[in-house]
Amino acid sequence: MRAVTMTDDDVKAVHALVTELSDRFGTVESAEFQRESRTYADELPRSLRLAVNDFRLAEESGLFVLSGLPVRDEELGPTPSQWKDKRTSPSTSAHDFAFFLVACLLGEPIAWATQQDGRIMHDIFPMAEHAHEQIGWGSGELLAWHTEDAYHPMRTDYLGLMCLRNPDGVETTVADIADAELDEPTKAMLFEERFLILPDDSHRSANQVGVAGGDPRVERLRQRSRERVDSALAAPRPVAVLFGSPDAPYVRVDPFYMRDLHDGPEQAALDKLGAAVDAAMTGVALRPGDICFIDNYRMVHGRKPFRARFDGTDRWLRRLNIARDLRKSRALRLSAASRVIF
Repeated sequence: MRAVTMTDDDVKAVHALVTELSDRFGTVESAEFQRESRTYADELPRSLRLAVNDFRLAEESGLFVLSGLPVRDEELGPTPSQWKDKRTSPSTSAHDFAFFLVACLLGEPIAWATQQDGRIMHDIFPMAEHAHEQIGWGSGELLAWHTEDAYHPMRTDYLGLMCLRNPDGVETTVADIADAELDEPTKAMLFEERFLILPDDSHRSANQVGVAGGDPRVERLRQRSRERVDSALAAPRPVAVLFGSPDAPYVRVDPFYMRDLHDGPEQAALDKLGAAVDAAMTGVALRPGDICFIDNYRMVHGRKPFRARFDGTDRWLRRLNIARDLRKSRALRLSAASRVIF
């Protein structure tokens, strides 16, 4: 893990910058802010920019944690009970701008039309109706480790999390594929395109909502997205679980959405991978103000279970998906400037 703690001078500089941006734009959902955000990111303290750039280029670790930004719990208000009830507000806007700017040092924050109404900044907190589900709003069950949006070819390069509240010290579980010990025959098989991953619930056609309709271009993209998901459910395309350099591989895997799809040598290879990842699993309990970036090509992640109270005091994170190359998803976005992927 790469861990960086901001100095008092760094915190003051970031505070001055995000106060200006919050007053000017109001929310990170502003299209104008998103167009200009990379320019403002260059005004972050140089030591921070150097550290994040080194994490991005050197790939010596799959986990980066930035600490030191203050969060005053009494100013946040209660943890929401429904994500639809939570809009960007003065209580979180300064934190959102700081988080977004640091994320811009890694790439371009993106949104999914199928998730949280196409918003770019997501909320993660327990929801009573999802308490025992394999979803970020769960709490009572272990969130099984996985690559974020593993099925999708445009899956995020980095998953960013910013902690606003975590009174129970709930751990985000992580494991680096570099730490998973695999024998060479198993490793070689995992590099072959013979494994199936189904779309997770947020990408299935019943969930193709979010961005408002009416524009014919939106409807065309939405229809193509439905067709792509339905095709992947009916006849998923075989992919490799490991890819990239044989000496330092990347990974795409989501065991929960690969269940009952394999047998014989493929399942044996997945079982060995699962045991190796379990042995390498560790965790980080984010504290208020911590920003965490998970390299989605190197790391799998999950979450330990906890007892949610649903009384406004539960764990509350903000989340960003970050793409290193926005152009790769151009066919799935309305315009070059749009961040929303269908």
